[in-house]
Amino acid sequence: MTSETEPHLLVVDDDARLRELLRRYLSDSGFRVTTAGDASEARSQLASFAFDLVVLDVMMLRSEGRLPVLLLTAMAEPEDRVNGLEQGADDYLSKPFEPRELVLRIRNILQRRPADAASRDLRFGGCRFDVARGELYRGAEVVHLTAAEAGLLSILAQKPGQAVSREELSLSLSANVRNVDVQMTRLRRKIERDPRFPRYLQTVRGTGYTLKPD
Repeated sequence: MTSETEPHLLVVDDDARLRELLRRYLSDSGFRVTTAGDASEARSQLASFAFDLVVLDVMMLRSEGRLPVLLLTAMAEPEDRVNGLEQGADDYLSKPFEPRELVLRIRNILQRRPADAASRDLRFGGCRFDVARGELYRGAEVVHLTAAEAGLLSILAQKPGQAVSREELSLSLSANVRNVDVQMTRLRRKIERDPRFPRYLQTVRGTGYTLKPD
């Protein structure tokens, strides 16, 4: 049984049977596992949750180059391996594979992460946002966030103090710009002392929004 302190993996593969097998095996090996069947679903998951590593069947995404990637593919030729690594994968494993080797490679990648990739918190007012877990706390209590709200806050938390455009937010959340504004209004109600005059989730006129932590 896993806990929220264990590394969170995103497994992306268009083979539903293999996704489920990987989910079960990696969960039994002590990881938290979320799955996606294609790049669109994967981007939605990345916008909603924080992950420590992505396992991909093809090189579909890089999540701004910050997230470690293990490329899992049926292509076994040396040049395919080189191409995958050149595109940004941190490691490469060919199908079929030994599950224990997959776990070892994942753990090796995670151990190589720089210190600044570790979990960190952002604090604003009486709230604390766990960037790695995508969870918001007020004191010791968890503040319930919808997937859209958590995704919006996670994106802003990756660039504290920087303006993020509505267009970038809408693309990352797979939502229209109007929906981004609606989610921001709801999020402010859960965080700000006076949502009409936000101190932490500020509007950047003509651009979008920014998160101003303490």
